Amino acid sequence: MFNKIIVALDRSEMGQSVFEQSLALSKLTSAKLMLLHVLSPEEEESPDLMIAPNIDYYPGWNEQGFKLYQQQWEAFKNESLQMLQSWCAQANTAGITAEFTQNTGNPGRKICQLATTWNADLIVMGRRGRSGLTELVLGSVSNYVLHHAPCSVHIIHFPTHLKPTAVKLETTSVAN
Repeated sequence: MFNKIIVALDRSEMGQSVFEQSLALSKLTSAKLMLLHVLSPEEEESPDLMIAPNIDYYPGWNEQGFKLYQQQWEAFKNESLQMLQSWCAQANTAGITAEFTQNTGNPGRKICQLATTWNADLIVMGRRGRSGLTELVLGSVSNYVLHHAPCSVHIIHFPTHLKPTAVKLETTSVAN
């Protein structure tokens, strides 16, 4: 069935549910997990680019603004690493072989590249629910992965009337 599962995570509310469902699937199939977070300026909680006029003639980055942005980006990067380490420890404690990686770049491309190099059987990821003009302008990571991944893709959707934290994962055991 599945031997290697990539779990594409972000820092949204959906991340915890994506992790929990991946963990349950891994328990059922005895698959290894690769937890992946891609640092991207498009992620909801990433620091904003701070472009503001400075005292020079040309508007743009001043040194102080750039340093502040770098500090915020480092904090964002470290918090994301701590999130991955915590989830990896939870998986290992549950008896699942898990490792993690954090990359920077275009999330869809990075997910597909890792799936190729790690020889993944499955990618599990959430979906923000963008549609129409918003999806056309901003793009959809899940849509990109669905069309470019070298393996199967499981996209987790949440009903629009429920918050992701309200959805509970239910598992049943099947006796042979």
